[in-house]
Amino acid sequence: MGMVRHFVMCQFREGTSQETIDDLMKKIHGMKGQIPGIIDIESGPHDSPEGMNQGYTHGFLVTFESPEARDAYLPHPKHEAVRQALIPNIESACAFDYEVK
Repeated sequence: MGMVRHFVMCQFREGTSQETIDDLMKKIHGMKGQIPGIIDIESGPHDSPEGMNQGYTHGFLVTFESPEARDAYLPHPKHEAVRQALIPNIESACAFDYEVK
């Protein structure tokens, strides 16, 4: 089994401050080193002239060492705390996982 990439796109609620978004991104990045099996976390705002983002404004990518590491991350208390901080601030989100071959 190979690495797994967990890609999440978010659309923040109208009126969410940049300070709140920055704090949430820090929380997301803070999971690295706190949850076993996370290799890397990347994030950023939408930045493409294509216009295919369907309203999603930010994305983050978590790379796991294995599918088992991803599966252990999902119910992990640190992930759940970040998830609970995100939920009231996002209008919509989409998650997509794939195994790196």
